[in-house]
Amino acid sequence: MLGRRFEQALVFAARRHEDQRRKGTDIPYVSHLLAVCALVVEAGGDEDCAIAALLHDAVEDQKATAAEIEALFGGEVAGVVVECSDTDEEPKPPWRERKQAFLARMAELSDRARLVVAADKLHNASATLADLAAGDAGLWEKFNGGREGTLWYYRSIADALGSDDALSRRLAATVDRLEELAARQP
Repeated sequence: MLGRRFEQALVFAARRHEDQRRKGTDIPYVSHLLAVCALVVEAGGDEDCAIAALLHDAVEDQKATAAEIEALFGGEVAGVVVECSDTDEEPKPPWRERKQAFLARMAELSDRARLVVAADKLHNASATLADLAAGDAGLWEKFNGGREGTLWYYRSIADALGSDDALSRRLAATVDRLEELAARQP
């Protein structure tokens, strides 16, 4: 059951990300948070997982602190959000370094964090696939890793998650399609 804490997390996430847009678009970033949350809930995540899904980028992108999240939503939520974050450093370390460090931690993630990561990357990879299929000429320029780095990261995450659950299998299939389509385009 999603209750008052979830409602408060919706407001918190919407306010924290109110000026943020999806890469290279005018789409409000909160749409990504809602999509990730929906995937988590539909995969059986409880209220703590749903809240963590809404807040998964708050530390990394919006300078919320783990202590702030813990005070508002509890230690379980804060722990999952921290696990899902690739850095809380300012300025952020270089992109590739952050991603490699996150991948190195993947085996240690809790089941809850793995669920949120799978949902997050599935939504991101699906959006990238849709943009590629639509012929978005500047697609790869939106990403810090460019074409090769972005494909490498999606594949590495999918491989690290394995195929133990439906979301991870969906992510792997989406990455397969993304790689196939990218290979056919210059």
